Amino acid sequence: MGEVEVHALRGVDLELMPSELVVLLGPSGSGKSTLLNILGGLDVPTSGTVWYRDHELTAADEGELTRYRREHVGFVFQFYNLIPSLTAVENVALVTDISEDPMDPAEALRLVELDDRQDHFPAQLSGGEQQRVAIARAIAKQPEVLLCDEPTGALDISTGILVLEAIARVNRDLGTTVAVITHNMAIAAMADRVLRMADGRIASAERNERRISANELEW
Repeated sequence: MGEVEVHALRGVDLELMPSELVVLLGPSGSGKSTLLNILGGLDVPTSGTVWYRDHELTAADEGELTRYRREHVGFVFQFYNLIPSLTAVENVALVTDISEDPMDPAEALRLVELDDRQDHFPAQLSGGEQQRVAIARAIAKQPEVLLCDEPTGALDISTGILVLEAIARVNRDLGTTVAVITHNMAIAAMADRVLRMADGRIASAERNERRISANELEW
């Protein structure tokens, strides 16, 4: 930024394993969102390399990154980004219409326990229901990786638990690799592995002996 250099990440070395659920913890400005955006092919690092299986993403052009995002990665953000004029099932179908091997949109909504709300518009849904529609949309293309950026940040505790349980169900039932970034330390207990970030670095990493369900979290 002009004469100011900001090192959002510095020396991060990370490997995500198939079917694991990872929580990245850290305060605002610690580099969590930048790391998630790089993993998802939304941003490209100024140095270093990023691999998805045997494909080097840092050597990919924009067309290849677009295919990577479309075919392999699902995104869930803090704000739901649903189209107001479309019903829940139509919002999910937007993704399935451009995917190679999608699940039925109604099945994706069933996975997040919204099969009875599929014909409702976003304005007719609560915040937690809208976020679960966003999760259904992200998983409907059956991605290998689901990246969640503060998925409960705009929700109250009880609603957040429902959203986290939907994310855990996707990881458990579909075998999707999930990375969740948050500043809420309580969420760490539901992960296989917890990475704590500070000043653009991974400050520590720990593995949970036993994951607990979202309903067991102590907020």
